[in-house]
Amino acid sequence: MPSTLTHLECPRCHATLDHSQPQNLCRSCKSPLLARYDLDRARKTLNLAALKTRANSMWRYEEVMPAAAPVTLGEGMTPLLEAPRLGEALGLRHLYIKDEGQNPTNSFKARGLSAAVSMAKALGVQTIALPTAGNAGGAAAAYAAHAGMGCVIAMPKDTPSAIILECRAFGADVHLLDGLISDCGAFIAERAPREGWFEVSTLKEPYRIEGKKTMGYELWEEFDGELPDVIVYPTGGGVGLIGMWKAFEELGAMQLTGAKRPRMISAQADGCAPIVKAFEQHATTSEKWENASTVAAGLRVPKALGDFLILEDIYASHGEAVAATDKELMDACRDMARLEGLLAAPESGAGLAAIQKLVAAKKIGRDETVVLFSTGGGYKYMEAWQSALVT
Repeated sequence: MPSTLTHLECPRCHATLDHSQPQNLCRSCKSPLLARYDLDRARKTLNLAALKTRANSMWRYEEVMPAAAPVTLGEGMTPLLEAPRLGEALGLRHLYIKDEGQNPTNSFKARGLSAAVSMAKALGVQTIALPTAGNAGGAAAAYAAHAGMGCVIAMPKDTPSAIILECRAFGADVHLLDGLISDCGAFIAERAPREGWFEVSTLKEPYRIEGKKTMGYELWEEFDGELPDVIVYPTGGGVGLIGMWKAFEELGAMQLTGAKRPRMISAQADGCAPIVKAFEQHATTSEKWENASTVAAGLRVPKALGDFLILEDIYASHGEAVAATDKELMDACRDMARLEGLLAAPESGAGLAAIQKLVAAKKIGRDETVVLFSTGGGYKYMEAWQSALVT
């Protein structure tokens, strides 16, 4: 079933752009772009019955995916694990963990980079480039290698060593810089035009969202056409949160689900919590977080390019934004490991700590269905785990 992709749209000024050539931001207002589809046509072939016969990867939702031959390593369709022991400890009867660590390259970043690299290759891009705080770099390098493309990565010097080695093993040109992901972003943005690199930075191209939105389609499929009450998502750049909300809107437009939407919970580290601060102030955008510092490298994003979209989706869902200390998030990771046998990345611990706080505040009910996204495996974060277990 072919893609029904029709155009790209700016969510701010509603300008439309051609999807048949490489695009980054809106030319008028510099906003991220969103892919739009002919959903009336898509609904004729996309349904639960049809999905039973399709390939077991995120590309099974092909009607609402980029119009490109997939560059795939088997990403998507990660397990939705029941977590009864952890749920009992929290006072929840229906707690699930969506284990994104079982994707290629051990994180949810595989989804977005598979989609971005697929479209970039289809449009004739030779070399992709991006800044990263960790797992996005590993995924970009892997998919670029699989596609036969060049890959340039800029990352902070204190990125977990396993991720640096991973990127280099895949053949990427890795630049280690002093500073944060924002400094790495400036490095890529300044050099990309003159070097001929195509930026696939978070939200600077439209298709990483399309890969990440498949997490929402999978929940719809795994819950047999329904959606959970609460989704808790560790938020750095926030592409997955934006993507899932986009998926729910598309499902609604295709009349594949009812009016109910999950409450979207953004979880951050209190050493870098711009979305939490903006939420608490009822703001529509965030301010850059100065001196960002957290053991959860993927959450160390001082200002997300799509902050206005993240906040818009949280407000629309009647959700929350919650921060956890490094100790709280690593303690939560230890609970996840001890009670459910899941060694998760520190970012996932921020999500679990957020659930603990919201249950205590009676903002999540005992009988609600709650899905925690474990965005990556803990095996690349041995430094953080070593510190947590020693203390």
